[in-house]
Amino acid sequence: MTTDVVIVGGGHNGLTAACYLAKAGLKITVLERLSTFGGAAVSEQTFAGVEAKLSRYSYLVSLLPKKIIEELKLDIQLAPRRYSSYTPQPGTNKGLLVDNQDRLATASSFESIGTTKDAEAWHEFYKKTAFLAKALFPTVLDPLPTRSEAKAKLRDLSGSDQIWEEFIEQPVGKVIEESFESDLVRGVVLTDGLIGTFGSNLDPNLDVNKCFLYHVIGNETGDWNIPIGGMGQVTDSLYKVAKQLGVTLLADCDVSSIGQDNTVVYSQHGNQQSIQGKYALANVSPTELEKLTGVENIVPAATKMDGAQVKVNLLLKRLPKLKDQSLDPVAAFGGTFHINENYSQLQSAFEQASKGEIPNPLPCEIYCHSLTDPSILSKALQEQGVQTLTVFALHTPHAILDGKDQDEMREQLKQAVLDSLNSVLAENIEDLLMTDANGDLCIEVKTTQDLEDVLRLPGGNIFHGALAWPFLEDHESKATAAQKWGVETKRENLLVCGAGARRGGAVSGIAGHNAAMAVLETIG
Repeated sequence: MTTDVVIVGGGHNGLTAACYLAKAGLKITVLERLSTFGGAAVSEQTFAGVEAKLSRYSYLVSLLPKKIIEELKLDIQLAPRRYSSYTPQPGTNKGLLVDNQDRLATASSFESIGTTKDAEAWHEFYKKTAFLAKALFPTVLDPLPTRSEAKAKLRDLSGSDQIWEEFIEQPVGKVIEESFESDLVRGVVLTDGLIGTFGSNLDPNLDVNKCFLYHVIGNETGDWNIPIGGMGQVTDSLYKVAKQLGVTLLADCDVSSIGQDNTVVYSQHGNQQSIQGKYALANVSPTELEKLTGVENIVPAATKMDGAQVKVNLLLKRLPKLKDQSLDPVAAFGGTFHINENYSQLQSAFEQASKGEIPNPLPCEIYCHSLTDPSILSKALQEQGVQTLTVFALHTPHAILDGKDQDEMREQLKQAVLDSLNSVLAENIEDLLMTDANGDLCIEVKTTQDLEDVLRLPGGNIFHGALAWPFLEDHESKATAAQKWGVETKRENLLVCGAGARRGGAVSGIAGHNAAMAVLETIG
């Protein structure tokens, strides 16, 4: 069997590439190993007999360009969150609430925790990141700019090279330390560089900078929004469009090899089959692609790095009570709820984790999908006041799990998450957990090992490896379409279209779009 393009992996990037290529008139086949499409961007009824459709792995959307939604006519709605974040102040019953719609209330909250100067510094700092967003995000669906070109774009907007130096050339922790006085405020800001990335506050490798950059440039605002209907709605929409465009979508296809001539060998329901494409796109990690091709470092631009996070889904009878009784929990949980993520706590957690220990306290942040989008709950659950919570714990590198009993480690990590949450709440969160039809508590833990086992993410890295800058170094080649679009491999007509591409990571569709553009440019 032959086709114009065979795509290995039916995650959101693979589906995005399929849609663009089919729209251009090419014959496309997508092979997905699992029984359902979507990869990490899926929603499922997680707890037995409980009608709550939770975003299983990924949970928020920022980097999915509006252009992709519009060009593919996707049925995707992304709802903003009124509140940016709430962070309890250790040792007090107070906390910092950042209200996106009320600057005066935000300033008052800064004053209440004794850091009035940081209120204005906050706005000045994010004016700088807004320049980064306006300079760099418009380039993500174009051929890669060079470092010099990207720097010039930012200079033209901001009037100097200061912002480039602060956020690109030196550890981002340095500009955070220089901008803010409060340990709490510094920590809140730094967390955008640590989600899924393991690094110190002053990371000399600048991996934290890259993670931070992608967290603040999305759609030129840096806003992280709730996908209405759950994360699965994103891939469900892509799947439907792909089907309408005539894409052949094959599930339960376990690929065993991708040959030099782009012959893909796979097993479906116990039967070995093969398909040859003029082009092959890999919506799998660079590490997985090495196994399928037998070629070491098949994606030259990719750098291997393990994941460093634990994700916990909880279903609660109601929102927890806060130590600050003057604050409505709806406001506190309406944005990102930061827990034990002060700047000094983050550095201490990094140092503990570097020694193979689970940090104590464990830095965590919470997202409440159901407050913004109750549609993921049945009417009955909504009427009962039930809420979902997604907890994302930082500084839990994959190495902590190596050589240990995974069930035992999952329990230890779960307890560390619960202990961290309870340290800032006015009641134990365990008492609020719903039970499912089997009488089990509604709590689900996903470790880096779980991500590796289920999704084949190397070391549980949600970005498939270390993130790359959204530009080429000045000396790097742009001789081929694949190099220009940041999707090249060592094989001419085999392109990477997943998170391991230069501008991969997060639910964005950018890598899928760019791989499709490279194919179309090559075809001419």
